[in-house]
Amino acid sequence: MGKKIIKKIKIQKIMGGKATPAPPIGPILGSSGVNIMEFCKKFNEETRNSLGKSCPVIISVYEDKSFSFIIKKPPVSLLLLNTIGIEKGSKESNRIKMGKINLDDVLSIAKSKMNDLNCSSIDAAVSMICGTAKSMGIEIDFSKKNVKKNN
Repeated sequence: MGKKIIKKIKIQKIMGGKATPAPPIGPILGSSGVNIMEFCKKFNEETRNSLGKSCPVIISVYEDKSFSFIIKKPPVSLLLLNTIGIEKGSKESNRIKMGKINLDDVLSIAKSKMNDLNCSSIDAAVSMICGTAKSMGIEIDFSKKNVKKNN
């Protein structure tokens, strides 16, 4: 029988390779009795290839105050913003459009986020990402000029 999990902690805004005992990490882990420096060292080691990128993490805290963690992919909204090269989405997404993204880019985001999304097919993942893009004021280019035709 494995160790009993007493707490699960989710931290969204943590940069890869730059975890420090400062807020928000320190207070969250300290209140759970986790060794903060040990977490920071392990997290920074595992995310050294993602320096400066947002790396959401889920930390499982066990009875003996040991821990394990799972590093997730960056949020879909961040991936969309990086793809089109802007800093923020639109305040009024129904009126002000911030940019355009093609279906190939949406598909590549869906494939990279498939394990983190709550869906069972790639079509459902693409649909979720298109909804996020729409709410951010990003238009999806559905033109099929990149699709090869069979003759």
